[in-house]
Amino acid sequence: MQKEAPYAIAIESRYPEQIAIAIARDSKGNYNPITIGWVMPTSIHPPMLALSIGSDRWSAEAIRQAREFVLAYPSEMQAEAAKCFGSHSGRDTQKFATVHCETERARKVDSLILTDAVANFECRLVTELKTGDHVIFVGEVLCSHTNANPANRLFTLIRSQHMGGFRQN
Repeated sequence: MQKEAPYAIAIESRYPEQIAIAIARDSKGNYNPITIGWVMPTSIHPPMLALSIGSDRWSAEAIRQAREFVLAYPSEMQAEAAKCFGSHSGRDTQKFATVHCETERARKVDSLILTDAVANFECRLVTELKTGDHVIFVGEVLCSHTNANPANRLFTLIRSQHMGGFRQN
């Protein structure tokens, strides 16, 4: 049986929540990663992924300006980097210089892929949609990568950014 509850209470039941890291080259020429929880596939043919970022975030402007991005699903061993990427702004911080996170050059877009991630997707921006205080960016996947030595995927376990892993089969 369901009972009516305030949105702020009901939405807490979504945990554990997936974590992804979007990376785009910003107007300063820096590769700017941001940790996000709101991502989803939107098409199989052609393959497309969508992500939602706060309208006022530096990363939203970076994706808009670059017209491309990488979407990475981090592994459990990347929890420290994920926390850093989600709690500092690229306006003031070169995040890759702040925390250790191995990267490789993307092959089809001007960005970086995360070496230890479970998977990386190189995307070309197709469209965006303003939704309240966020923007949904939709990208067509141009190239995808999986880790040769898969590790547990990283999730947010509770609201306070406590993170943990989960192995996908």
